[in-house]
Amino acid sequence: MSVRPLSHQERCDAVAEQIVEFVAMTRGVDPQRAVPTCPGWTLAGLIKHMGHVHRWVTQIVEKLPTERLPFPEDQLGLPDDPYAYPDWLADGAEALLMTLRAADPDTPVWAWGPDHYVRFWSRRTLHETTVHHFDAAVTVGVEPEIDPAVAADGISEFLVNLPYAALWAPSVAELRGDGEGLRLTAEDVGLSWHVTLRPEGYEWRQETHEQPSGLVSVSVRGAVADLYLLLWGRRDTNDPRFRVEGDTALLEHWVASSAI
Repeated sequence: MSVRPLSHQERCDAVAEQIVEFVAMTRGVDPQRAVPTCPGWTLAGLIKHMGHVHRWVTQIVEKLPTERLPFPEDQLGLPDDPYAYPDWLADGAEALLMTLRAADPDTPVWAWGPDHYVRFWSRRTLHETTVHHFDAAVTVGVEPEIDPAVAADGISEFLVNLPYAALWAPSVAELRGDGEGLRLTAEDVGLSWHVTLRPEGYEWRQETHEQPSGLVSVSVRGAVADLYLLLWGRRDTNDPRFRVEGDTALLEHWVASSAI
């Protein structure tokens, strides 16, 4: 199987699919149910977080600020009844998608990552939504499928943005080294991501061949969706879905320091 980069509109379409499934699976479920993959969170808290983010992104793309906008707390319209949260989430997502689809992805706008264009927000929203859709699915006892193209895009998105998350995840600054290499190989799509730890931080590249082009201290092989979930802390390194070879202590260091 091969995958290609996703366009802005394809990311919007993927967000729409995620939301439809998210809302359908959470409607009528006890909102106080604990979310196993987000310790301390309830389903109501998860949905509320998603709705906040979606409404925030809508305002960013509408207003095109050059600096960060605060969450629109006074305009959220959150229902009093947590059982109504899924429909509230759907309403916010409808406005979000209308705004994103109408926007030029190459329009400059503030972003917390390095890509200061509207396209940052369609991509970031897709992966925020996909990961939390997974969280919701696990909460209701379902194992959702993640499209390989979405997962591959998400691995690269994670690696691009991770250094900029140090503002709220200071452990990211610990991702340094003397040339050690971490290689993630998605056997189902023929792609690999090679991360090299440097004294000043890390660098990475995506490759389409199996032969390493640099030092590999530890390698992880598996399906692209599982590697995606591993980066986001939704899979464990000892999960039998993975084949790990090499310096496992380096892998554990990566996982602990990259948790955002």
